[in-house]
Amino acid sequence: MDKQQILDGIKGQLIVSCQALETEPLHSSMIMARMAVAAMEGGAKGIRANSVEDIVEIKKYVDLPIIGIIKRDYEDSDCYITPTMKEIDELVQQANPHIIAIDATKRLHPGKKTSTAFIQEIKTKYPQVVLMADISTLEEAMEAEKAGADLVSTTLSGYTPYSPASPYPDFTLMEQACKTLSIPVIGEGRIWSPEEAKKAFEMGIHALVVGSAITRPREITKRFIHFLENGSY
Repeated sequence: MDKQQILDGIKGQLIVSCQALETEPLHSSMIMARMAVAAMEGGAKGIRANSVEDIVEIKKYVDLPIIGIIKRDYEDSDCYITPTMKEIDELVQQANPHIIAIDATKRLHPGKKTSTAFIQEIKTKYPQVVLMADISTLEEAMEAEKAGADLVSTTLSGYTPYSPASPYPDFTLMEQACKTLSIPVIGEGRIWSPEEAKKAFEMGIHALVVGSAITRPREITKRFIHFLENGSY
């Protein structure tokens, strides 16, 4: 599929994030592949996945557009979503997801590289890559579009120290980005109910990514317990 076919395929649709870190009980490429199958059978039209191993395994069973990332920590940076060209190389050469997502916040990447410089570097080396910028503010979204990103996602709103901390989705950012940008905006982050999903689409988003509310039973259980004990989320 070319870029337009990928974007058309997810337009107006639900993308399910199937991820489990090493510290989580469901950490397993086999389990994530079965999660992806369950999501596909439930009607999802895309998958977001972390690591070469998970993406390769998911692609054996699921014929949907995949947003690929590699989460990796570096001592000199707070960016952990596909933070360097090393992760880009691994994704392109070993997993070949339909879309690659990166941290595109104003935080510096390893080696003190800006997100703008990183996006331009990726597009120079791999012009065919459909690149998604995970952002936390409207300013970052605008910078990512200017740098050459093909689409942006509100993934990191609330996960940077300067973006609004809230247990609820950042509908304001979704709406502002949709009104300001000419590239597609993906809604993502703290969507816990179908009602919130519907509201996100009403903001004008191109597609919606939901993860924890569908594929992380430990977090879902914690949410129930917290509400039962505290009367709020």
